[in-house]
Amino acid sequence: MGVQEGLLYASDHEWVKVTGRVARIGITDFAQDALGDVVYIEAPEIDRVVVAGESFSEVESTKSVSDIYAPVAGTVVAVNDELIADPSLINSEPYGRGWICDIRMDSDDVSHLLDAAAYSQLIGG
Repeated sequence: MGVQEGLLYASDHEWVKVTGRVARIGITDFAQDALGDVVYIEAPEIDRVVVAGESFSEVESTKSVSDIYAPVAGTVVAVNDELIADPSLINSEPYGRGWICDIRMDSDDVSHLLDAAAYSQLIGG
């Protein structure tokens, strides 16, 4: 799966798909591979205000528990209930059905995020 074109990436291994002022958030293929089999996800609550760079969710795998950091600031407007019911979607479809939440961004400035080429370079791809 690797790195998908058309998405933005945080150095903490989250991906972002921006549509207007809404950012769909998930973790990258690189991150899910490092985690191993995901068995639980603690998604953020709807209407939660998140700050860019701060932990807003957790994912538990057979190897460890890891924080997920908000790549943008804003308010959570949707969570992926399908993922809550089946956390393994992060492993099987990290860029598809394994998304975590949607955040209505406070600002449309995403210049701090990486494009696919820069993220590939970051992870040694």
